[in-house]
Amino acid sequence: MTTRRNALLLFSKPPIAGLVKTRLTVLKDGVFQPDVASGLYHCMLFDVAEICCDALAELEARGATEEGVIDEYELVISTTPQKNVEVMQRIFDESGTWPRDIRIICDEGSSFDEHYNHAFEQTFDMGFDTILSMGADMPALPRSVVVEGFDKLHALCDTPGGGIVISPDQEMGVSIIGWTKDTAMSHDGVFYNKDGKTVLPAYIDKAAELGLPALYLPAVVDVDTMGDLFHNITLVQAIEYCAKFDDLSVPWRTAQALRDIGYSEVRVPPNDLHDPREEIDTA
Repeated sequence: MTTRRNALLLFSKPPIAGLVKTRLTVLKDGVFQPDVASGLYHCMLFDVAEICCDALAELEARGATEEGVIDEYELVISTTPQKNVEVMQRIFDESGTWPRDIRIICDEGSSFDEHYNHAFEQTFDMGFDTILSMGADMPALPRSVVVEGFDKLHALCDTPGGGIVISPDQEMGVSIIGWTKDTAMSHDGVFYNKDGKTVLPAYIDKAAELGLPALYLPAVVDVDTMGDLFHNITLVQAIEYCAKFDDLSVPWRTAQALRDIGYSEVRVPPNDLHDPREEIDTA
């Protein structure tokens, strides 16, 4: 038997008013006060962490592979600056008992790319064989996508030179990105690209230039803008109902928070921006 160590790397700031989800607030072009937006993000963070724990438990329940590989999984949260490690630890400690231990690290750098690189480097230096990374602002994250992400990473472990797995978001970016320890990949030049290239094609172009295989995961939507939030409200509502008939992990904290602030339903004004229907509809 051999052991393969897998890290689910969750990037998150502590849910502090005025520092998270400001695009949902009156500080930018949103409608919420900063404390409401940070409270909503607090619920998303815990829901995503719980969905990830559920997915890792499902993966661990499989036992050894046919090749005699035992997979171990750990949930790692990367935050910044260093003082926020203690803040994040306290937030989780005060919330009660979690189904698994959560390791919290600090990422450093002068750009988003450098912060991401530093977190990956630290995690691989801890002896992990694969990393699947994501943000914590995805309350509609399907547990199945996390499971599929690690399944595809494991397939790449047998590929010389490794490879990446990638899940798009709804805005030409990515929601999930990961690779194996033998993959010669970095996040350099991906985020806030000076040439205007968005994150999804930036990763794909880097993989192509390096000759690396890339495995596609279903898209997962995140929450940055009010439009994103409206989309996620409909998803969360659907997941809550569908979970009565299917084995789904429900983002129940986010669902309740949306109800508490009166945003549990989305209505849109009528519009006529559709194809002509004169020859289709009948009286």
